[in-house]
Amino acid sequence: MIFGHHHHGHHHGHGHDHHDHDDDSGHGSGHGQDRRRQGLLARYGRFAVAFVIVAAAVASACIVLVSPGDAVVVTRFGDPIHVLTAPGVAWKMPAPFESTIDVDLRLRTTSSGLQDVGTRDGLRILVQAYVAWQVPAEADHIRQFLRAVRNQPDVAAQQLRSFVGSSLEITTASFDLADLINTNPAQVQLATLESRLRERLDEQALKVYGVTVRQVGIERLTLPAETLNATIARMRAERETVAAERQAEGRRAAAEIASNADRDARVLRAKAKQDASEVEAKSRLEAADIYGQAYSSAPELYNLLRSLDTLDTVVGDNTRLILRTDAAPFRVLVDGPPNAATPAPQPAQGSRQ
Repeated sequence: MIFGHHHHGHHHGHGHDHHDHDDDSGHGSGHGQDRRRQGLLARYGRFAVAFVIVAAAVASACIVLVSPGDAVVVTRFGDPIHVLTAPGVAWKMPAPFESTIDVDLRLRTTSSGLQDVGTRDGLRILVQAYVAWQVPAEADHIRQFLRAVRNQPDVAAQQLRSFVGSSLEITTASFDLADLINTNPAQVQLATLESRLRERLDEQALKVYGVTVRQVGIERLTLPAETLNATIARMRAERETVAAERQAEGRRAAAEIASNADRDARVLRAKAKQDASEVEAKSRLEAADIYGQAYSSAPELYNLLRSLDTLDTVVGDNTRLILRTDAAPFRVLVDGPPNAATPAPQPAQGSRQ
C-alpha cells in the first residue's frame, strides 16, 4: 500500500512537470520569433542608412559648383574635357574617373619694378610700370593658362614681369627724353608710351600664357645722376632760349613803339608847322589889312608906328647910330609925334621938304 501510493504520487508529479514544460516551450518560441523579426528590421535599417550615405557621397562626388569669378575645368584621367565658366551647379563622373580644377578669373595686378632703359636720344631713365591682367572666361585661353603655368598665377606674374622689362626697353627706345619728362605738359607723351606698351604685352601674354592685359600704366619715372644733370642742363638751355626770345620780342616791341612815336611826332610837328604857317599867313594878311585900314584912316600915325617898328628891329642894346635926323625914320626923334592942332615949326617943315 505504501509503495503503491508512493508510486502513484510519483507518476502524478511526473505528468504535471511534463505539462508545465510544454507550456514554457510555446511561450519561448513566440519571443524568439519577435527577436528574429526585430533583428531583420535592424539589419534592413542599417542597409538603408548605408545606402543613403553611399548615394549622398556619390551624388556629392558628382556635383560641380562653379563660383562667380572662377572657372572649373573637368578632367578625365588628367585630360581636360570640359571648361565651366557660368556660375552654378554642373555634373561629372565621380573620382577617380573625373576630377576638377578651379581657375581664378579675377583681375590681378603685377608691378615690373624699376627698369633701366634707354631713350632715342641716348639717355638712360628708370621706369616702373604696372600691369592689370586676368585669365579671360574662354575655354581655349583657360586651357592655355593651365598648360603654360599649371594654374599658378604667381608663375604667370613672374613671366609678365620679364615681358614688361623687355617691352619697356624696346618701347622707350622710340621716344626722346623730352617726350617723357618736360616742363610743358603738352609735350609729354606718357599716354602714347603706355598704349604702345600695352599692345606689345597683350599680344605676347595672350599668345603664350592665355592671359589678357587689361591696363598698363607708368607708376614711377626717375632719372639717374648723369641723365638728371643732362636734363637740368637741357631745361636751363630751354628756359634761357625762351627768355632770350622774350627779351628780343620786348626789344622789337619797344623799337616799334619808339618808331611809331617818332613818326607820330614828325607828323604832329609837320602838321603844327603847317598850321603855324597857315596862322602866320592869315595873321599877315590880317595885319596887312589892319595896316591898310590904319594908313587910310591916319597916314601920319601909320608912318610913325612903322618907323618905330623899324627902329625896334634894327637897333639893339649895344647899337650906336650916327644918322641924319632929318631922314626917316629917325626924323621922328627930332620932330616928335605929329600934331594936327599945332603946326610943326618951319625949320622942320623946310627940312621935310
